Amino acid sequence: MNATIAIDALRPSDAARCAELERLLFPGDDPWSERAFRDELRAGHHYVAARSASGARIDSARSASGARIDSARSASGARIDTPRSASGARIDTAQTVSGARIDTARSGPAAADRTELVGYAGLAFVAGPPHAEAEIHTIGVDPAHQRRGIGRALLRSVLAVADAAAATVFLEVRTDNAAAHALYEAERFAVVGIRKRYYRPSGADAYTMRREPQR
Repeated sequence: MNATIAIDALRPSDAARCAELERLLFPGDDPWSERAFRDELRAGHHYVAARSASGARIDSARSASGARIDSARSASGARIDTPRSASGARIDTAQTVSGARIDTARSGPAAADRTELVGYAGLAFVAGPPHAEAEIHTIGVDPAHQRRGIGRALLRSVLAVADAAAATVFLEVRTDNAAAHALYEAERFAVVGIRKRYYRPSGADAYTMRREPQR
Protein backbone atom coordinates (compact mmCIF):
# COMPACT_ATOMS: atom_id res chain seq x y z
CA MET A 1 0.00 0.00 0.00
CA ASN A 2 1.36 3.41 -1.02
CA ALA A 3 0.95 6.17 1.52
CA THR A 4 1.90 9.81 1.73
CA ILE A 5 4.07 10.66 4.71
CA ALA A 6 3.78 14.28 5.83
CA ILE A 7 6.43 15.92 8.01
CA ASP A 8 5.08 18.69 10.23
CA ALA A 9 5.30 20.06 13.76
CA LEU A 10 4.84 17.73 16.72
CA ARG A 11 1.97 18.80 18.97
CA PRO A 12 1.14 18.12 22.63
CA SER A 13 -1.71 15.89 21.47
CA ASP A 14 0.92 13.61 19.89
CA ALA A 15 2.67 12.92 23.19
CA ALA A 16 0.77 9.73 24.04
CA ARG A 17 1.49 8.19 20.64
CA CYS A 18 5.17 9.17 20.90
CA ALA A 19 5.39 7.51 24.31
CA GLU A 20 3.79 4.39 22.83
CA LEU A 21 6.44 4.24 20.12
CA GLU A 22 9.20 4.89 22.66
CA ARG A 23 8.15 1.82 24.64
CA LEU A 24 8.22 -0.19 21.44
CA LEU A 25 11.53 1.10 20.13
CA PHE A 26 13.56 1.55 23.32
CA PRO A 27 12.27 -0.98 25.87
CA GLY A 28 15.68 -1.40 27.53
CA ASP A 29 16.85 2.20 27.39
CA ASP A 30 14.48 4.16 29.63
CA PRO A 31 11.79 5.10 27.09
CA TRP A 32 10.43 8.61 27.36
CA SER A 33 7.03 9.16 28.90
CA GLU A 34 4.15 11.18 27.54
CA ARG A 35 5.03 13.86 30.08
CA ALA A 36 8.62 14.00 28.83
CA PHE A 37 7.45 14.82 25.31
CA ARG A 38 5.08 17.48 26.61
CA ASP A 39 7.91 18.99 28.64
CA GLU A 40 10.14 19.15 25.56
CA LEU A 41 7.47 20.96 23.58
CA ARG A 42 6.70 23.29 26.47
CA ALA A 43 10.40 24.20 26.64
CA GLY A 44 10.21 25.37 23.02
CA HIS A 45 12.48 22.79 21.45
CA HIS A 46 12.08 21.88 17.79
CA TYR A 47 10.14 18.62 17.39
CA VAL A 48 8.64 17.25 14.20
CA ALA A 49 6.30 14.39 13.37
CA ALA A 50 5.89 12.02 10.43
CA ARG A 51 2.26 11.24 9.70
CA SER A 52 0.87 8.60 7.40
CA ALA A 53 -1.92 10.02 5.27
CA SER A 54 -3.22 6.61 4.28
CA GLY A 55 -5.71 6.83 7.14
CA ALA A 56 -5.06 3.22 8.13
CA ARG A 57 -3.03 2.35 11.19
CA ILE A 58 -0.56 -0.46 10.66
CA ASP A 59 -0.18 -2.75 13.65
CA SER A 60 3.09 -2.06 15.48
CA ALA A 61 2.58 -4.29 18.49
CA ARG A 62 6.10 -5.67 18.22
CA SER A 63 9.35 -4.96 16.44
CA ALA A 64 12.00 -7.34 15.22
CA SER A 65 14.67 -8.07 17.80
CA GLY A 66 17.39 -5.46 17.65
CA ALA A 67 15.87 -3.67 14.66
CA ARG A 68 16.55 0.05 15.09
CA ILE A 69 17.35 1.14 11.61
CA ASP A 70 15.28 4.31 11.79
CA SER A 71 15.46 4.89 15.52
CA ALA A 72 18.08 6.42 17.76
CA ARG A 73 17.97 8.53 20.89
CA SER A 74 20.07 10.61 23.22
CA ALA A 75 19.80 9.40 26.80
CA SER A 76 20.83 12.74 28.25
CA GLY A 77 17.25 13.72 29.01
CA ALA A 78 18.34 17.35 28.84
CA ARG A 79 15.64 19.92 29.38
CA ILE A 80 17.43 23.06 28.22
CA ASP A 81 15.20 26.10 28.01
CA THR A 82 17.11 27.79 25.19
CA PRO A 83 14.50 29.01 22.71
CA ARG A 84 14.65 27.37 19.32
CA SER A 85 15.57 29.47 16.30
CA ALA A 86 14.51 29.27 12.66
CA SER A 87 11.51 27.22 13.70
CA GLY A 88 9.88 27.80 10.34
CA ALA A 89 12.67 26.01 8.48
CA ARG A 90 11.59 23.15 6.30
CA ILE A 91 12.81 21.02 3.42
CA ASP A 92 11.16 22.35 0.31
CA THR A 93 11.31 19.21 -1.77
CA ALA A 94 9.42 15.95 -1.56
CA GLN A 95 10.93 12.54 -2.18
CA THR A 96 9.56 9.14 -2.96
CA VAL A 97 11.13 6.20 -1.09
CA SER A 98 9.86 2.63 -1.39
CA GLY A 99 6.45 3.78 -2.54
CA ALA A 100 5.96 6.34 0.21
CA ARG A 101 5.86 10.00 -0.73
CA ILE A 102 7.64 12.10 1.88
CA ASP A 103 5.94 15.48 1.90
CA THR A 104 7.45 18.20 4.07
CA ALA A 105 4.66 20.69 3.51
CA ARG A 106 2.93 21.67 6.73
CA SER A 107 -0.48 20.20 7.40
CA GLY A 108 -3.11 21.68 9.67
CA PRO A 109 -4.71 20.05 12.72
CA ALA A 110 -7.71 18.92 10.69
CA ALA A 111 -5.45 17.00 8.33
CA ALA A 112 -3.54 15.51 11.26
CA ASP A 113 -6.79 14.12 12.65
CA ARG A 114 -7.03 11.91 9.56
CA THR A 115 -3.50 10.55 9.84
CA GLU A 116 -1.46 8.24 12.03
CA LEU A 117 1.74 9.45 13.65
CA VAL A 118 4.47 7.02 12.57
CA GLY A 119 7.63 8.87 13.56
CA TYR A 120 9.10 11.81 15.44
CA ALA A 121 12.36 13.65 15.94
CA GLY A 122 13.54 16.37 18.28
CA LEU A 123 16.38 18.86 18.43
CA ALA A 124 17.33 21.40 21.11
CA PHE A 125 19.72 24.33 20.98
CA VAL A 126 22.25 24.26 23.81
CA ALA A 127 24.28 27.35 22.84
CA GLY A 128 23.53 30.42 20.77
CA PRO A 129 25.56 32.55 18.36
CA PRO A 130 28.31 33.16 17.58
CA HIS A 131 29.09 29.48 18.16
CA ALA A 132 25.65 27.90 18.12
CA GLU A 133 25.31 24.28 19.15
CA ALA A 134 22.37 21.88 19.12
CA GLU A 135 21.77 18.28 20.03
CA ILE A 136 19.39 15.72 18.63
CA HIS A 137 17.40 14.36 21.54
CA THR A 138 15.46 11.62 19.83
CA ILE A 139 14.41 10.14 16.51
CA GLY A 140 12.14 7.15 16.07
CA VAL A 141 9.99 5.49 13.42
CA ASP A 142 7.27 2.89 13.87
CA PRO A 143 8.84 -0.48 12.91
CA ALA A 144 5.97 -1.08 10.50
CA HIS A 145 7.09 1.99 8.55
CA GLN A 146 10.88 1.62 8.70
CA ARG A 147 13.19 1.24 5.69
CA ARG A 148 11.15 3.77 3.70
CA GLY A 149 13.25 6.90 4.18
CA ILE A 150 11.09 8.36 6.94
CA GLY A 151 13.89 8.47 9.49
CA ARG A 152 16.12 10.29 7.02
CA ALA A 153 13.38 12.80 6.22
CA LEU A 154 12.82 13.50 9.92
CA LEU A 155 16.55 13.91 10.49
CA ARG A 156 16.92 16.30 7.58
CA SER A 157 13.98 18.33 8.81
CA VAL A 158 15.57 19.06 12.18
CA LEU A 159 19.03 19.50 10.64
CA ALA A 160 17.59 22.21 8.39
CA VAL A 161 16.71 24.15 11.54
CA ALA A 162 20.24 23.73 12.91
CA ASP A 163 21.82 24.76 9.63
CA ALA A 164 19.65 27.89 9.47
CA ALA A 165 21.23 28.88 12.79
CA ALA A 166 24.74 27.80 11.66
CA ALA A 167 24.81 25.36 14.58
CA THR A 168 27.11 22.44 15.19
CA VAL A 169 24.97 19.40 15.98
CA PHE A 170 25.78 16.57 18.41
CA LEU A 171 24.06 13.27 19.10
CA GLU A 172 24.61 9.94 20.81
CA VAL A 173 23.87 6.61 19.17
CA ARG A 174 24.33 3.06 20.40
CA THR A 175 27.57 1.53 19.17
CA ASP A 176 25.66 -1.59 18.10
CA ASN A 177 23.19 0.37 15.98
CA ALA A 178 25.08 0.04 12.69
CA ALA A 179 22.21 1.17 10.47
CA ALA A 180 21.58 4.40 12.42
CA HIS A 181 25.34 5.02 12.49
CA ALA A 182 25.45 4.68 8.70
CA LEU A 183 22.52 7.08 8.31
CA TYR A 184 24.23 9.71 10.43
CA GLU A 185 27.51 9.32 8.55
CA ALA A 186 25.61 9.81 5.29
CA GLU A 187 24.26 13.07 6.73
CA ARG A 188 27.83 14.24 7.51
CA PHE A 189 28.11 13.29 11.18
CA ALA A 190 31.46 11.98 12.38
CA VAL A 191 32.31 10.00 15.52
CA VAL A 192 34.19 12.16 18.01
CA GLY A 193 34.11 9.94 21.09
CA ILE A 194 32.60 7.00 22.90
CA ARG A 195 30.59 6.99 26.13
CA LYS A 196 30.76 3.75 28.05
CA ARG A 197 27.52 2.38 29.52
CA TYR A 198 25.72 5.52 28.41
CA TYR A 199 22.26 4.01 28.07
CA ARG A 200 20.28 2.94 31.10
CA PRO A 201 19.28 0.43 32.22
CA SER A 202 20.73 -1.63 29.34
CA GLY A 203 24.30 -0.41 29.93
CA ALA A 204 24.94 -0.10 26.18
CA ASP A 205 27.80 2.08 24.98
CA ALA A 206 27.23 5.11 22.74
CA TYR A 207 29.17 6.95 20.09
CA THR A 208 29.13 10.73 20.32
CA MET A 209 28.83 12.15 16.82
CA ARG A 210 29.20 15.71 15.57
CA ARG A 211 28.09 17.49 12.42
CA GLU A 212 29.46 20.85 11.40
CA PRO A 213 26.97 23.46 10.17
CA GLN A 214 26.17 23.16 6.46
CA ARG A 215 25.86 26.38 4.52
